[in-house]
Amino acid sequence: MSQSSVPDPDPASRRSTPRRRFDAFREMEDVYDRMGMLIRDFLSDGPGTASRWPSPVAPADIEETDDAYLVELDLPGVQRDDLSVELRDSELRVAGEIKERERTGVLRRKARKAGRFEHLVSLPGEADPGNVEARLASGVLAVRVGKVRATHPHHIDVNVG
Repeated sequence: MSQSSVPDPDPASRRSTPRRRFDAFREMEDVYDRMGMLIRDFLSDGPGTASRWPSPVAPADIEETDDAYLVELDLPGVQRDDLSVELRDSELRVAGEIKERERTGVLRRKARKAGRFEHLVSLPGEADPGNVEARLASGVLAVRVGKVRATHPHHIDVNVG
């Protein structure tokens, strides 16, 4: 018996139901979103609370020049009033908060981080606490920490009598 002689039990039902095309990227995005929600729910104290998980480190560049350490951190969405920069010995501490913005529509995906953060930078040498400058522009915090000037040997004359 050939295949053409087997009658189709319900040919109309196959034509009326459109087939959904498989989209591997969309499926992976959905899995990623669901896993993110599960992890956030597991690590949070409840809906709308901050996570107990340490905040991810902000992308940063640290450069050393002859007279200073230059630290640049990417902090998109952070406002000056929501930022704290402190220097203790040779450790620079940057802390603050990325505030969640108000939305009017339905949020379909949330990938941008919001909440409190802290970033610690251990400087490789002595820092001069009186010579620190910080500037926030276009979502980048640039901090210049001056080095303690090295003391050079100073010859002292010895007097007789």
